[in-house]
Amino acid sequence: MSTGASESIESHYVEVALPVPLRKLFTYDVPAKLRGSLKPGSRVAVPFSRRKLAGFVVAGREELPEGVSRALPVAGLLESEPVFSPELLRFLGRAAKYYMHPLGEVLRAAAPALPSGAMRRLREDGFLEATENLPGQRVAHHRTWKLTATGKDASAARLGARQRRLMDQFAGRDSILLEELRGEVSDPRAVARSLAEKGFLEVQEVEAIRDPFFRIPVTRDEPHPPTAAQRLAIGALVEALEKRSGQAFLLHGVTGSGKTEVYLRAIDQVRNSGRGAILLVPEIALTPQLVGRFRARFGDDIAVLHSALTARQREDAWQALRKGRVQVAIGARSALFAPVADLGLIVVDEEHDPSFKQDEGFRYHARDMALLRARDAGAICVLGSATPSVETYHRANHGLLGLLSLPSRATGATMPDVQIVDLRRHRVGPTGHPLISGPLFAALGRCLDQGHQAIVFLNRRGFAPSLRCESCGLVAECPACSVALTEHRGQGALRCHYCDFQRAIAIPCTACQGTEYKRLGVGTEQLQKAVEESFPDACVARLDRDTASGDGVEQVLDRLRSGEIDVLVGTQMVTKGHDIAGVTLVGVALADQSLAFPDFRASERTFQLLAQVAGRAGRADSPGEVVLQTFQPDHPAVRLAAQHDYESFYAEEIGARQEVGYPPFARLVSVRVHAGAEDEARRASQALADTARSHQSVQDGAVQVLGPAPAPLVRLRGRYHYRLLLKSPERKLLRNVTAHLAARIEAGLAPAHATLDIDPL
Repeated sequence: MSTGASESIESHYVEVALPVPLRKLFTYDVPAKLRGSLKPGSRVAVPFSRRKLAGFVVAGREELPEGVSRALPVAGLLESEPVFSPELLRFLGRAAKYYMHPLGEVLRAAAPALPSGAMRRLREDGFLEATENLPGQRVAHHRTWKLTATGKDASAARLGARQRRLMDQFAGRDSILLEELRGEVSDPRAVARSLAEKGFLEVQEVEAIRDPFFRIPVTRDEPHPPTAAQRLAIGALVEALEKRSGQAFLLHGVTGSGKTEVYLRAIDQVRNSGRGAILLVPEIALTPQLVGRFRARFGDDIAVLHSALTARQREDAWQALRKGRVQVAIGARSALFAPVADLGLIVVDEEHDPSFKQDEGFRYHARDMALLRARDAGAICVLGSATPSVETYHRANHGLLGLLSLPSRATGATMPDVQIVDLRRHRVGPTGHPLISGPLFAALGRCLDQGHQAIVFLNRRGFAPSLRCESCGLVAECPACSVALTEHRGQGALRCHYCDFQRAIAIPCTACQGTEYKRLGVGTEQLQKAVEESFPDACVARLDRDTASGDGVEQVLDRLRSGEIDVLVGTQMVTKGHDIAGVTLVGVALADQSLAFPDFRASERTFQLLAQVAGRAGRADSPGEVVLQTFQPDHPAVRLAAQHDYESFYAEEIGARQEVGYPPFARLVSVRVHAGAEDEARRASQALADTARSHQSVQDGAVQVLGPAPAPLVRLRGRYHYRLLLKSPERKLLRNVTAHLAARIEAGLAPAHATLDIDPL
């Protein structure tokens, strides 16, 4: 289904969405010189409340709104073509309505940066007074050569050594960027020019790729024949694509079952039909291996959208997708807004991952909005996971999603054996460290003796999660947040993991000036040190947020793949998407840690985390082993994760959810209030609770109001946070109460601020 081009607006007035916290559109006059130039989705400069803003044209209108006597004129058109296609503009409008968020802020979040030419015009016209409302300027172009082999046989030709060496680089590849030849061939530009003159190469000047995902050459892959289960899944998806049915599917496959191969074949089908696809992944920085597989199958004709792109690169990717030069977009949640031409497929990999939920500003859930966008565009949507969210599996069981299953590993490898270690009995192992029990120590020893590799998971970074003064017992806390400071011994500092406040470890206690501290708890830094001391001949590395700056993630994973690293200690970053053949052992230092979170999804998230990290073991020829250390060995999340039994866990969890009336049996809306003083936050949240309770649906009992109460982190970045929760099985009634609250919030709660979170996590 082609989305078509936007039609020009011939009206006297236009409705413009502006990036301001008001859920309304603003009417502007269209000057004669712009008549016929504006289209829905066009970005324009307009005056607004003594300042100048960049907004988006939504529609035309012939008359002024009732009660309005005059409209200010549109100051100028910022880009010749609309930023949003009709399909994308329509989808973003529906997303804004669902999440009750101002449309202008939604469009700004989805749009690329302004072109440098538009920025220059704004500056010349005095439209840069409110720079916080305008995206940053782009960097300058950098061009290079793309070399493509013509297919002319060079084997019998008389070529020089450098020419022959350059042509050898095309083994298994169609094209190469000039930068890739530096270090392989001296003066590659001159050599390439000579080969082009002889007819062996075609040379095209293109934008240079500085994206780290495209730096490493890849060899085109030859896909293996699919398994029987993969064939069934691929067949169902291909049939739906050919019918353009707009169906949605859950692809439920155990770790290592070959879900990515199913994605690749479905996307290949979409590309062959001339349509486009979007692949959403939880964290793009953690999936270079996945991007490499897509490049090996489709070449470099994909757009990888991520936060490290410059504004110039993001704009180029946007235009390439919009104009159909590139058909596939890969990225984290914001790639959902990619302007893919003639969208045919959206894939959400690891659909259960909470990082698909945006937690600030426009609080959308990319998985849920992927289903909406696909349906609107007549595309199919595939949600993939070894451990689907309870809500998604419930929908599949009730026929709202097609259920496709991959019950075994694609390579024929068996699922790893899992040993549960009860830390109540195994207090301290041979090392004396509290989180390296005897069984884990023995398993690490066997693994290393056999020349294999191991991953040890602990979802807590730093050396010690908190320090307590030996003299007075005060825990060192962040001055801006109600959390303990974490010791980072490698940096010689105590750090807050929320606002990044830092102070030296040696500073005396703020209460008694004592200088002796007791360490409480264990972090990945300390666990790494303990493993290194226990196995001094092993190469032990760490992967967490502290080691992942820049290209650190991929450098560590490359060392693991090459066999340089024997044991990798890390946080959740080691659990997602990695397929390392040499890893046969996974140790989970504290399996029940996340069960203590004040969240009704704590059990579900614990199961998912354990099942995902366990799935990293034994994915090649050697059998895998997993050691789960826990103080709660009989908890269903731990016990059933050890058995790789998702269906039994789902049956237990869905029963508990139904009993207490939580999703999927009810809908939730969280109202978040924050202020500079705790009394102000408390009063504002109570006022909103009173407003909600005045609504008839709440008085009738159809909608529950829970709270207000202090947020789990009551003080964060110097502000106090309170929350209340709306809950109802009736979506329409819940939205009516929420709209009632939204109007109260928009009227103002100064000095406090409040936001709505629809379907909170």
